[in-house]
Amino acid sequence: MKQAPSILDRRNFLMTGGAVAAGLLTQGTRPMRAAGVLPALPANAKTSGSMPTRNLGKIGYKVGIFSLGGQAALEKANNFDAAVPLIERALDLGVNYIDTSSIYGGPERWSEQYVGRVMKTRRNQAFLATKTKERTRDGSLRMIEKSLQLLNTGHVDLWQLHDIGLPEDVDAIFAKGGAMEALIELQEQKVVRFLGVTGHYRPEALIDAINRHPFDAILLALNAADTHIHSFTEKLLPLAVEKQMGIIGMKVPARGRLLASWTPPSLEAQQHSWEGSAIATRAGVMNMRDAMHFTLSHPVSTVIIGCDTIAQLEENVQIARDFTPLSATQMASLNDLAEPVAKQSLFFRFTDRSKG
Repeated sequence: MKQAPSILDRRNFLMTGGAVAAGLLTQGTRPMRAAGVLPALPANAKTSGSMPTRNLGKIGYKVGIFSLGGQAALEKANNFDAAVPLIERALDLGVNYIDTSSIYGGPERWSEQYVGRVMKTRRNQAFLATKTKERTRDGSLRMIEKSLQLLNTGHVDLWQLHDIGLPEDVDAIFAKGGAMEALIELQEQKVVRFLGVTGHYRPEALIDAINRHPFDAILLALNAADTHIHSFTEKLLPLAVEKQMGIIGMKVPARGRLLASWTPPSLEAQQHSWEGSAIATRAGVMNMRDAMHFTLSHPVSTVIIGCDTIAQLEENVQIARDFTPLSATQMASLNDLAEPVAKQSLFFRFTDRSKG
């Protein structure tokens, strides 16, 4: 019986243009652990002159404190004309970390498509992170193979377990045949460089996960309202610091809900959206500068923020360039200011997990 090729073999095939013909790994097939060779870490020559940088934990990479998130313009369907120039501009401005996921943009995975369009010619300028929402080994192997194809790359720098929120998520991932088997195998094959975990719902499951495995990085929700509902800063953030993880902050403006410039959509529109678990009836309370500076004043390596326009992107890079840490008094003031809009700014902690 002919042995199925490993992900590493398929990665090499991808780089020579044959990925589509290679097909997907069949369920139950165990990839070989081949000794792959990874290129040097990415380097964007413009980063250090564009904004402050920080260590991405003990990974050994200097990351700009503002990074590009894979949502907003990057998750809209058939949005190449807006999304691709936005990614190109981000790299031109010194952004050197790009976040995406196998579920951003629906089944077509638009976000990975847009990022891949740029990575075709600029792969060595960005630390590239993607994710698997699958909880099984085989499902995750299928996810990463498609990610490599769409991203036009033979490797990703950080492969993450997407949206760890409940104890059963952690149990499934670490069970026999669970997703951790895929992550470890692909890291050994040098198809993925580093491993991470992400979440925004509850801190306990993430604490459990990073205590079970020495993950390299964690992507966690952290904004000015955090301490008011299921706080991530109380126990999870200190543990990640103790473990010297790369710490990436997300949900900084809460999809705009924390910002005074935001106008709530109609009640009907909110009820039919993901954010509908926490209906908003008013605008937020602060500007983007205060929101970003609040999160960056914590021991995070960088923050990822999705942008709808190049103007938003440029504003965020300027905010990062001008960053100086807030005092404890200033942070406490912003935290108090956010309390009246805490639920709408932490809508992701109210999602009905039974609906997946």
